[in-house]
Amino acid sequence: MSARRTLFHLVGKAVMVFGAIFVVTVLLVAMPGHHAPATQDQAPQATPALQQKPMAGMDMSEEKTSEKAAVEDMTHGGRGSHNLHMFMTSMRPERAGDVERANELVTELRAGIEKYRDYRVALDDGFRIFMPNIPQPEYHFTNYRNGFLESFTFDPARPTSLLYKKTATGYELVGAMFTMPRSATEDELNARIPLSIAMWHLHTNLCLPRLGQLRTADWTKFGLQGSIATEDACSAAGGRFHPVVFGWMVHVYPYEQGLDKIFAMHHHMD
Repeated sequence: MSARRTLFHLVGKAVMVFGAIFVVTVLLVAMPGHHAPATQDQAPQATPALQQKPMAGMDMSEEKTSEKAAVEDMTHGGRGSHNLHMFMTSMRPERAGDVERANELVTELRAGIEKYRDYRVALDDGFRIFMPNIPQPEYHFTNYRNGFLESFTFDPARPTSLLYKKTATGYELVGAMFTMPRSATEDELNARIPLSIAMWHLHTNLCLPRLGQLRTADWTKFGLQGSIATEDACSAAGGRFHPVVFGWMVHVYPYEQGLDKIFAMHHHMD
């Protein structure tokens, strides 16, 4: 092989390597459960009440702890509840076309996820069960590729997560979850799903204990189920404060009847 061909071969490999590193980095930043670099992390423009302090990095055990708490937070409580650790968009007045847009989304979502009534098909298509060993009223099967795509484009037939209820023989499909980056404005959320119909939510005000104290921490105070919800209280308790965790989320239950139940915060239990 000539020196020139060898040089082109090496340059080509280098380009491929750097390109792969770039793509992986973008994917990680866009994933709903992955923290963004501190220079980019801030609360959305539409939520001025949230603190704007950059988020410190978490280690893997902290991420698992916050993810577990978020799952518990997502599967308890009622629609419209502004608790200590959740920020929800305000309901806007209904505008012409909102109901039609919402119904069209539901129709497209039903068609797009019909094949996933068999949860094994979802697993084959890249959806992964989020915290499968933690008992939950509702299990999130998340596709991180879809979550990445949701950062840039919106396809009602391509949700970030599928929502299942556990049964004696497996899982029953009950709904789906769409996501957007935490930097999205409420106008951008409204462009996807009318805010007169649905309420998006953020998980906020997370206080974690210091490193090395996760096992012995008082979880009635720490975490997304804890009583600490301000930076001052978190500092006083020796913890580390994160104003926003993950990105925007909204649940949709397309097999329910009526838009109030279809776009409820949690699945309607008879």
